[in-house]
Amino acid sequence: MAAALERALREAAAALERDGEGAAAALGAVPAALAAAGGPAALGERERAAFGAFLRSLARAPRAARPEGVWQSCFLEGPPVLALCVLLEALASPGPSFYPGEVVEVLEQFLQEGRISALMWEVCQQQAQAGSPEVQEALLNKIVCLPDHVSNKLQGKNPPVFFPQNYFPLLGGAIIQVLQKISDSLRGGLDCSISFVSHVLGKVCVHGRQKEILSVLVPRLTDLTKSDCIWQRICWRLVECVPDRWMEAVVLGFVQRAPGADTLSRLLGNLVVKNKKAQFVVTQKVLLLQYCHTTAVLQNLLGYLSLDSLRRALLIKVLQELLETWGSSSAVKHSPPEQQQYISKAILICLSHLKEPEIESCREELLASMMEGVKCHLDSNLPQIRRLGMIVAESISSKINTDGPVLKFQYEEDDEARELKSLLVQTPPFCIGPSLPDDDRNEKADAALPLVLESKKKSHTAAPVVPDEESDAELDSDDDLIPYDMSEDKELKTKAPVYIRDCIEVLTGSEDVDKWEATVKALETLVRKNPAATREVSVELAKILLHLEEKTCIEGFVELRQRAQVAVLTTDPIPVAKYLTSQFYSLNYSLRQRMDILDVLVLAAQELSYPKSRGKTKHSGAQKPCIQLLPGSDSSKDWRRIVDERIKSKTRRFATGQSQVELASGPNEFNSVAGHFFFPLIQHFDRPLTTFDLLGEDYFVLGRLVHTLAILMYLAVNTVAVTAMGKALLEFVWALRFHTDSYVRQGLLSCISSVLLSVPAERLLEDMTEELLEAQSWLGGCGGLCPSKGRELPCGAEKFTFPMAWCALRNLLVSAVNTAIAK
Repeated sequence: MAAALERALREAAAALERDGEGAAAALGAVPAALAAAGGPAALGERERAAFGAFLRSLARAPRAARPEGVWQSCFLEGPPVLALCVLLEALASPGPSFYPGEVVEVLEQFLQEGRISALMWEVCQQQAQAGSPEVQEALLNKIVCLPDHVSNKLQGKNPPVFFPQNYFPLLGGAIIQVLQKISDSLRGGLDCSISFVSHVLGKVCVHGRQKEILSVLVPRLTDLTKSDCIWQRICWRLVECVPDRWMEAVVLGFVQRAPGADTLSRLLGNLVVKNKKAQFVVTQKVLLLQYCHTTAVLQNLLGYLSLDSLRRALLIKVLQELLETWGSSSAVKHSPPEQQQYISKAILICLSHLKEPEIESCREELLASMMEGVKCHLDSNLPQIRRLGMIVAESISSKINTDGPVLKFQYEEDDEARELKSLLVQTPPFCIGPSLPDDDRNEKADAALPLVLESKKKSHTAAPVVPDEESDAELDSDDDLIPYDMSEDKELKTKAPVYIRDCIEVLTGSEDVDKWEATVKALETLVRKNPAATREVSVELAKILLHLEEKTCIEGFVELRQRAQVAVLTTDPIPVAKYLTSQFYSLNYSLRQRMDILDVLVLAAQELSYPKSRGKTKHSGAQKPCIQLLPGSDSSKDWRRIVDERIKSKTRRFATGQSQVELASGPNEFNSVAGHFFFPLIQHFDRPLTTFDLLGEDYFVLGRLVHTLAILMYLAVNTVAVTAMGKALLEFVWALRFHTDSYVRQGLLSCISSVLLSVPAERLLEDMTEELLEAQSWLGGCGGLCPSKGRELPCGAEKFTFPMAWCALRNLLVSAVNTAIAK
């Protein structure tokens, strides 16, 4: 038979060389001779080498020499390993007569006719006979990466069967067919190897295709292993033979796809006991190093550890390590709340699986871990972390003190808390559905909630109910005393200090929270009422307020502190302004504190520059006498309203004069201190500090500084120092004119606007002509035309394009500067 096959191969090769004479008959004789020889599995090394050479010559033959429908059968009915290798070689480097489309068509038929399962079965038989590992490794890469090979060659225009979402489920079905043959072989007493199938599964999973292949494998294996011990052993051997470098992806895929812990136990067996890599993944990596998995995954994993006596030791070990992490103050401080919630869930699930003898043996360790962990969690400043500590501590206490008193905390009962408590109740295996990575956590919480309610209902029904009448009768006679009526009682308010120095003592050293809060609320009023006393300690008080932090949850604390700072600055402007401006460029200040300094300077400058009394409104004409009514009399108000309506209805007015506002006048207190606010801020902007770099990454604070200088410039109108301030501000603008941040450039436009509005025109032309010309050049060069008008910007101005409002302002400034220079 082997000689007949070799003769048929030689005749077919000769027919191909004769350009097709008798090729159809010669090629048709090859599959028949192969079947007569016992099929691909019966071929020896010599016959396989001859068949491989024939397939390669067939791939290189001209199209005319290959009769359609006949040559494909040589690939589809020949040895599947040789057929796949030759087809992929032809796909990688196609000849002039063998196009990629023809190769892909044959590969598609190869997959659809189930030849991939025949290929894996052939390799499994070869492995039983100690086949070449190098050849098997190359074949493994070809099988797993087949969609990539086809897609790379066809540039994405591959048939649907080669899409990953279609190919890998098909590969999963082929694996089931191979496992079925292995099962039949074992029942028949024949030897075979499953290692190659395990390698295929591991490589597919490590390539990220667990979902596609395990969506086929897990349901079929779940059904096949329910009552068949041989299938259980095959499944165990399937995962045990996966190499360690791929073990994590396979184990995690099974854990996520298994419909329950009992199913996972049937599929994996005692894998975590036999394989160190699987043990590390299950007991360490998934539980302590990751926290992205769902609650159902944790229930599957920990339930799997609890279902066998050999694995329960690992369950207790896992619980001890989880409690050690949960009770670590460093972990509580530095791990995210999501990870701590994940660990808390794992602890509660472990506790639900512990039996009474196991709890008794480690009761002391559980108690010590509970006390240490609950202290770390209660010390946290996050309410979520504190509540997690309370719930876990309550659960541990209820487990170790079944008869005695247990811990009980007060916290809000929401869906999250109910979900955590429900984990203490073991869920029956049939209630745990397949857990995908994208399962909705809220649905699981709702599904687990009825179990908790049912358990609570049972506990309530088991407890004896005492009627209200009996409980009242058992009360002592002393309880008949009538309590005092405290409904009209008022809360005693802490008296605020009345001296500035007392306020300083309270703010710096007092532990009385109520007194501290009253001082913060009353400080502004006290400063404004006692200007002389404030000037004695103004700098010290400004320093305290600048560093003041909120001790209690006082409403409007930031505003109260800011108003107090403004009051101190307006009361004693020069020394306090010197202190604040010097601290703006000092070390060890946060960006928030530096911006607070700028806000306080602006608010204080506004208050100093405006008149103290508000304007009084008067109407044209003589002021009419009026009767002063006593406040609080409803009858007098009604009487006045009636009289006003009658007068209005009987009065004829031919014209009404506009109301005039008599503006209050007074000295501008900002006049003498404007320089102390302005010049220190503009001096050191280009000197980077260790923690503060205005021209670098802290450009947002630079933008705030530029806007602050513009406001101070505007408020300095009609002051003595306005000309010097304007000249310095224009030089400052010129230094930053090409800054890349739009917020800073908008502030520079505000600075130029303030200079034009505040500095007198004659001073502009006499003292800062050169600066005006530079500003005019910059404003025109950075897009004097508005982009919305469809005009082109000058070269290089695209990156300095302003928003529309600021573009309009820039155009106005260009016109104003041109007008000022023209005059």
